[in-house]
Amino acid sequence: MSSIDLSDPQRPTPDAARRNVRLGLICTGVFVGMIGLAYASVPLYRAFCQVTGFGGTVSQAEAAPTTVLNKSLNIRFDTNVRNLPWSFESQDVAQTLKIGETGLAFFEVTNNSSVPMTGRAVYNVVPAAAGAYFRKLECFCFNDQTIGPGETIKFPMVYFVDPEYAEDFETKNKAEITLSYTYVPSDEDVAISPLADASGKTAASPLGGS
Repeated sequence: MSSIDLSDPQRPTPDAARRNVRLGLICTGVFVGMIGLAYASVPLYRAFCQVTGFGGTVSQAEAAPTTVLNKSLNIRFDTNVRNLPWSFESQDVAQTLKIGETGLAFFEVTNNSSVPMTGRAVYNVVPAAAGAYFRKLECFCFNDQTIGPGETIKFPMVYFVDPEYAEDFETKNKAEITLSYTYVPSDEDVAISPLADASGKTAASPLGGS
């Protein structure tokens, strides 16, 4: 008499079960890894922009260049505010300086609300190719700034244009650079945008007070 197989045809074999468990672990690992990459993408993007000048992002420098070229640039300043009850303006509409020369510009920010608020300035330059050569020695844009109700603070920005600007075929014939700032709430995600933020080491000290 032949034996009857009472096993469940729908039940996976031990080998199939192990394969299913392995596949599940792989899928879980990929999912967790994708979440981690999503969180890491913002600082990685910022670091990439700061090093390369991608998208017109400018970066912080440790020291001014030792070479000053006999070629001048017109540096224009553009100021904007988004989603904050603040006033923000530059002391000068534009400055003229030689390539490699250190410039000093001042900006005023006023909190028009009745409560303290924290914002940060995101920035870029036009033309975008100039982002690799426009460097800051000191800037209020490297950290969040908290301003009291009705308070006005004056910030300095120390900068220069690297002499290599005059050698790059994309920039050497450009006689004007526009530096654009936009103040936004500190918790607003503006990392993946043309006005990309580049994290720096220290904030500029405010000059003056309310």
